[in-house]
Amino acid sequence: MDIALWIVAVAAVLLGLAGLVLPLLPGTPLLFGGLWLAAWIDGYDRVGPWTLVALALVALLAWGVDFAAAALAVKRAGASRRAMAGAGLGAVLGVFGGLAGLILGPVAGAAAGEWSQGRDRAGTARAAVAAGAGYLVAALVKLTLGLAMVAAWAVAYAV
Repeated sequence: MDIALWIVAVAAVLLGLAGLVLPLLPGTPLLFGGLWLAAWIDGYDRVGPWTLVALALVALLAWGVDFAAAALAVKRAGASRRAMAGAGLGAVLGVFGGLAGLILGPVAGAAAGEWSQGRDRAGTARAAVAAGAGYLVAALVKLTLGLAMVAAWAVAYAV
């Protein structure tokens, strides 16, 4: 039975890592769930509750990166508050649109917000590009945090 549970835990971790950059897979919950399951299988002897709390906090941070990255990138590009709000809303709504929705949601939201402010095409385009870049940066940050979670779990397990 333990072998089957270990296979499930490893599969969840691998799917979770893939889900950090691919849409339609709940990457952060799968990753944390797989790491938690692996700790549970071992009776929390090697990976204890404090390590799991730390991993949960990093998982929450990785999850939050999705929603904040586009808005922060748009802000950095000098766009309006409406563009920032549009990028954030587009990121949330884009989750339901697969990969295209995840990339185009923040882009369309930022462009709509900037356009509603009466900005010119160049300003609107700058906000939209910044939102798209924010998505790519978010994917890299989430992947980095996910790999750090796996590394922290492995160190706790080995020590």
